[in-house]
Amino acid sequence: MNNSSDLTNDSTTLLLGLKVTSRNSSYVIPGLYDLSTEDTNWVLTSSFIIFTMQTGFGMLESGCVSLKNEVNIMMKNVIDIVLGGFTYWLFGYGMSYGRGPLSNSFIGIGDFLLDPPVNDPLMGQIFAAFLFQLSFATTATTIVSGAMAERCNFKAYCLFSFLNTIIYCIPSGWVWGEHGFLNQLGAVDIAGSGPVHLIGGTAAFASAYMLGPRIGRYSDGYDPLPLGNPVNACMGLFVLWWGWLAFNSGSTYGVSGAKWQYAARAAVMTMMGSFGGGIISCGYSLWRLNGRMDIMDLINGILGSLVSITAGCFLYRAWEALVIGSIGALLCVLTMPLFDRLHVDDPVGASSVHGVCGVWGVIAVGLFADNPIPLDTTNGRSGLFKGGDWYLLAIQTLSAFCLTCWGIGSTLLLLYFVNKIVPIRMDANEELLGADLMEHRIRHSQIGLSRAISALAPIKIDLNNKIAGIQPIGLNPGHEKSLAQLRAADDKLQQWQIYLSQTERRSGLRRKRKSLGTIFRRNSKTIHITERNETNAFKDSYKGKNNDTSTSTPSRFTEPDSSFVWLD
Repeated sequence: MNNSSDLTNDSTTLLLGLKVTSRNSSYVIPGLYDLSTEDTNWVLTSSFIIFTMQTGFGMLESGCVSLKNEVNIMMKNVIDIVLGGFTYWLFGYGMSYGRGPLSNSFIGIGDFLLDPPVNDPLMGQIFAAFLFQLSFATTATTIVSGAMAERCNFKAYCLFSFLNTIIYCIPSGWVWGEHGFLNQLGAVDIAGSGPVHLIGGTAAFASAYMLGPRIGRYSDGYDPLPLGNPVNACMGLFVLWWGWLAFNSGSTYGVSGAKWQYAARAAVMTMMGSFGGGIISCGYSLWRLNGRMDIMDLINGILGSLVSITAGCFLYRAWEALVIGSIGALLCVLTMPLFDRLHVDDPVGASSVHGVCGVWGVIAVGLFADNPIPLDTTNGRSGLFKGGDWYLLAIQTLSAFCLTCWGIGSTLLLLYFVNKIVPIRMDANEELLGADLMEHRIRHSQIGLSRAISALAPIKIDLNNKIAGIQPIGLNPGHEKSLAQLRAADDKLQQWQIYLSQTERRSGLRRKRKSLGTIFRRNSKTIHITERNETNAFKDSYKGKNNDTSTSTPSRFTEPDSSFVWLD
């Protein structure tokens, strides 16, 4: 019996080995799926945390735009996950890491509609790898939404988000896919300064350029516009800061062997880079504003330093991370006003934070990188300042150039195509009223909406079909209607009380004109009509329905009793 069981186990093991081998004739287990149980746990946990960065992007972007567009920018972040995530599963993952026979150095082909069966021995590793790469893909797409804020047609953006996967997935395959030409040349990018941030930043620049500035953006100069919610922007920074730790540490792609040591190093170097960036951006802002601090200088300076450290997050020493983060922050705060001078209206500064700092982050690897023994991250090479030759620096510079050209060119081409189907720019009148109202039927209070509608009235803009019946946010229309009815009933009750008081007063005046000794005789009976009797009689003739309201009528004219007042 035991021999039969052992034979069955051996046969199962052999069958699994054959299945693994048959997945690709060139290697048994692809590097992307070479994950132990501990590694898989690490990758999955990091993926969950990276997804929280969507919250950070949403809060940061909604804090940077005007109040009448804050919901719109949040909806775009939701769409980036829904549509961008769907297309990444549909074809994006296969374009980056496909292992079909038609894969080439430019694009991967295969593994589309990813869904390994339960008897696939790599099922767990495949799903873990897919989720990790999905979190990166949605991040790259979200970067673009902030640059297009406040004037992009929402329907056009949905189509753009659906197809934007192509812009990210092809170059990420160049750098990380085993088929990619930059990977084969020895390019190094641990966590995505190039494939994620540089692609996202250049796409943001191209989008802002093609859309044009917001109405009136530069009519009063180049100074930044007021933030819609500075607190939201700061909270977004903190959430992104938190997510960045998983972004970089998780990119060791496991904790087995020596990976856990470099995961710890990546986390510390990420923080060191942000410290340097924060110090530089603080100093720059205090110098520029004569002792005052600009919130966007600080936020974007820190984010720029995080982007800069991402490509080589566990390849640097602490002082090097400080220098790289500081240079990245300085490049960011200096180029933001430069883009405004070029009339490239980027409300959140994504072109500088992710684009410019992404270029610097990729090149910095060629200067400062250590050889992370025993890992083969750099293929045994070191940066120029660490005794290495010029090769790594040249490959990193080539990577930055290729990714920049692809990001700008492909985005312009995609937006041109989208614009042929749906106009990418909002109607000017709708832009003035705000995307929240015109795209999502959300009406804010105290944002100048009535003034905008009045201004549009003389040019006969028909808005009745678009905004009729939209209630302001924060109110319950049913409650408001009930309260209005109660107030109307209270007004009628007060009017009736005043009427009764006035009637009482007139009756009293008529009685004073008559002799107090007037006697009416009827059937030999004398009836003295006194003020008290008349009052009581009148009191009996009217009874209030509200038990909490006194029904006694005063003998002389008085102001309405306080019990009749409804308190809000």
